[in-house]
Amino acid sequence: MNSTIRIKLSLMMFLEFFIWGAWFVTLGTFLAKNLNASGPETGSVFSTQSWGAIIAPFIIGLIADRYFNAEKILGVLHILGAILMYQMYNAADISVFYPYVLSYMILYMPTLALVNSVSFNQMKDPEKEFSSIRIWGTLGWIAAGLLISFAFHWDSQEGVKDGLLRNTFLMASIASIVLGLFSFLLPKTPPKGKGEKVTISDILGLDALKLLKDKNFLIFFISSILICIPLAFYYQNANNFLTNVGMDNPTGKMTIGQVSEVLFLLALPIFFKKFGFKKTILVGMLAWAIRYVLFAYGNAGELSFMLITGIALHGICYDFFFVSGQIYTNSKAGDKFKSAAQGLITLATYGIGMLIGFMVAGQITEMYKVNGAQDWKMVWIIPAGIAFVVFLIFALLFNDKTKPEPEV
Repeated sequence: MNSTIRIKLSLMMFLEFFIWGAWFVTLGTFLAKNLNASGPETGSVFSTQSWGAIIAPFIIGLIADRYFNAEKILGVLHILGAILMYQMYNAADISVFYPYVLSYMILYMPTLALVNSVSFNQMKDPEKEFSSIRIWGTLGWIAAGLLISFAFHWDSQEGVKDGLLRNTFLMASIASIVLGLFSFLLPKTPPKGKGEKVTISDILGLDALKLLKDKNFLIFFISSILICIPLAFYYQNANNFLTNVGMDNPTGKMTIGQVSEVLFLLALPIFFKKFGFKKTILVGMLAWAIRYVLFAYGNAGELSFMLITGIALHGICYDFFFVSGQIYTNSKAGDKFKSAAQGLITLATYGIGMLIGFMVAGQITEMYKVNGAQDWKMVWIIPAGIAFVVFLIFALLFNDKTKPEPEV
């Protein structure tokens, strides 16, 4: 891969995740403070990510893989996304906002697979080359958070009060139009499945359902869905919580989670090889429970270190469960069903699991409001308990002795 292509792919990945990080992290705070959304309404808005994840394979499988170049579809989706994001910037009511965010996520979620397709098409050895391109996506997410907190101060107490968080959608819209136009300059990535017959089973990875006959894989599959319930609490409530308790520059400080993600991703192969899949994934599950206990009992004053530690645990929470899970799934599927199995796990987690999670998080958040004030302790204790129960279920019932080789 020559340096020009490497720069183009890196910029593509940077913008792809800059766009997501520019508005999604502060969304919960925006909905609560700007649109006065209830807990269930907030849960419905966040669940658009899950609907996007469920619908995305159809867009990729039925359109991108069969008829058009991936970079062209990427460009069109981001240009349309920029228009929808601008409408979200102008929306003054949750009923107006929701249709735009739903439409946007249906268009955005397929782009996550498209940027990977464009990248892989230029690589001779993806296992070695992809990480150096993908890391620019994490840097893009971090850059968005730092801009919001330290450059523009949109998430400051005064900024939130003045409604400045709506500017995050304008920033994302501008970045989206830039990436949309830039996409037409990316290396050509022709459809790989042109002329081939594609079935619903292929798109959703249903051929991998036979893996569920394996008791251990079934336990892992169910646990993957259940652990997404506490995960949804973080996405939906963390920024709003940190803002409410008075933490300075909450969005910028939440980028500590992305830094942690990079560091623990590097440590994962060592941990995986030494302790095996079960212990690795149990550490990831337990980390979810611990981080929420830290959130429940920490504060922005003398116990602020508890909140920062909870944010920093994101790397263990995400990498040790989700990345380990992808490795385990890959090892169990075999060559014939690798793609189908990964598609099935993605559908189970980001689709079904997160959809349930956002609904539960919305209901719990609404349930624990006292005279309009949020009881944050209970909002975090409940997902901590859920994560611990999943931890116990997996520890007691999963008994796969195999040690799949890490591919990270």
